[in-house]
Amino acid sequence: MPISCSIRALWILNNQDTVVFSRRFSVVERRWSVAVKIANERSKDDLGLNVLSSSLPNDSELASAFSERKMREGSALGYGIRVKQSTEGSDSWVDDPIMRHIVSLHVKKEENGEDHTLWPLILHAKGQYYILVLPLVEPDHLKTYNTLCRRSDCGNGVGVDGNLSSLLLQLPCITGAFMVAHVLGDIITSDIPEPEVVVSAGPSVGGLLDSLTGSIGISTRPKPVAPPVAASTNSTAIGGGSITSDAPKVGPRNLDKDALRSFISTAMPFGTPLDLSYSNITAIRTNGFSPADVAPVDSKQPAWKPYLYKGKQRLLFTIHEIVNAAMYDRDEIPDSISVLGQVNCRAELEGLPDVLFPLTGLDSKRIEILSFHPCAQVPEQGGGDKQAVMFSPPLGNFVLLRYQAPCSVPVKGFYQLSMVSENEGAFLFKLSLMEGYKAPLNMEFCTVNMPFPRRKVISFEGTPSIGTVSYTKHSVEWKIIASGRGVGAKSIEATFPGTVKFAPWKGQSAVDSGSFQGGDEDSDTEIEQGSSMVNVEEYLVEKMNKHLPAVDLEEQFCWHAYNYAKVSFKMSGTSLAGMMIDPKSVNIFPSVKVPVEYSTQVHSGDYILWNTLGKCPVAVTPAN
Repeated sequence: MPISCSIRALWILNNQDTVVFSRRFSVVERRWSVAVKIANERSKDDLGLNVLSSSLPNDSELASAFSERKMREGSALGYGIRVKQSTEGSDSWVDDPIMRHIVSLHVKKEENGEDHTLWPLILHAKGQYYILVLPLVEPDHLKTYNTLCRRSDCGNGVGVDGNLSSLLLQLPCITGAFMVAHVLGDIITSDIPEPEVVVSAGPSVGGLLDSLTGSIGISTRPKPVAPPVAASTNSTAIGGGSITSDAPKVGPRNLDKDALRSFISTAMPFGTPLDLSYSNITAIRTNGFSPADVAPVDSKQPAWKPYLYKGKQRLLFTIHEIVNAAMYDRDEIPDSISVLGQVNCRAELEGLPDVLFPLTGLDSKRIEILSFHPCAQVPEQGGGDKQAVMFSPPLGNFVLLRYQAPCSVPVKGFYQLSMVSENEGAFLFKLSLMEGYKAPLNMEFCTVNMPFPRRKVISFEGTPSIGTVSYTKHSVEWKIIASGRGVGAKSIEATFPGTVKFAPWKGQSAVDSGSFQGGDEDSDTEIEQGSSMVNVEEYLVEKMNKHLPAVDLEEQFCWHAYNYAKVSFKMSGTSLAGMMIDPKSVNIFPSVKVPVEYSTQVHSGDYILWNTLGKCPVAVTPAN
């Protein structure tokens, strides 16, 4: 059985656990039936063969199994880790958070009452819908999973034979199934993301584009290039990703089944994804082809460029980076910081040209992860920091390459929060911004947010050395550099000592925990009698934790009493990972002179300052 991605079936359910759309691919299902038959003949004495089924469930059987899983796992996504409610054979019994997105269903056949396991099902929640995609795997992979979900030990230990990570690494179809699920979710919610390409104001910007891209005006500030109009004939393109909660939000939009059928019949007609670019497929259906779209005889037209561009020519590059960090300010825990970046491109070039340019920053000793678009000829690893990259560009905005690399710290320092009483905390920030950075880098804004999801803020006191402070019901926000007042590449020292007062905890515990009552009086007596207790703060934290239930996994930084501050910032001017493109060195074959524009944007991602005086989660590094 080939390792390429093939889809056996897909289902879309609404928030009432009803299947509203389904598609089965008989060509792929026939391959699964043959593989199951061969596996059964090879091991007739295997007692676990009854979990394998050569047929797919009908819509009502799948909906019933999905609803049963929600009840068993506590929600549609499930627990992910083994808890006291977990049962042997369930997803949470495997004790791995990935099982919230790669799930299994125990299907009971209506005709004979037999139970069968359906795995791996990719689960993606978007809008008011759940998308389930079932890729084709080997029968042996399903047997291995059935063994994993019944093991007595828990966890996914590093180096342990037969763990879930080792199994998933053998299944590249999982990645393809995720891509299918996400693009289907984007279609049914009209959320078609496009990589952002930013152009600077100048004489080369403005004017009419071709009929596919519409027009953009000239702005006094950098402006994102609009995605093709053809990509949104019945939808509105949205340029950013969205965060979906466990329970999909109920919305007024009805499912456009015709759009789904049209996309599936073109993108994956026989169950094997060919082109998942919604903009490409929609543009082809909308505009069709004309005799002028025929490629030159001596050129082979690639799949990612189904029709040719005509209009004013230009080439745009944007390096977009997201900085993630966990700052602990502790000797026993090292700080962690890395950059996730991508080079976005838009090539409005006629014909089928090749683009060649030198890219600086590809040193394999520094770059941890590097992947290219299929249109690019990948340079050899270890070829030095500056290497030539050649690609045959597709239409519209696309991601030319993605990378991950370490970087120096743009915002470093510490955050301390100490509870001086049950309803009052004293905090201190001491930060250094852009230390060691040079021009042309500049910071456009920088904000620090202190969230308190389980406490109600009633007031705060304190004056920062720079910036302004405001607070909401559950957070305190410190604007160090306000938006529109960016600063150049110079080091900024910022301190902020203060106190924050919360509403009385006793009133909140009845609402948040509900089941904890009558314990406060005993605890108060205990502290009065225990005069020998030296650290009163430890007692206060312990008392609050006693009434502080754990929140859902969606609030990944707020388990129990973990407290932190989150830094948000935006920088521009250059790449933190050292990636650089020289617009003057870009060559196009066949030779043609076109304006080339290049820009960089750096945003903060999960940039966390953990409370130095409190608890904090940290990943344990396994011993060699």
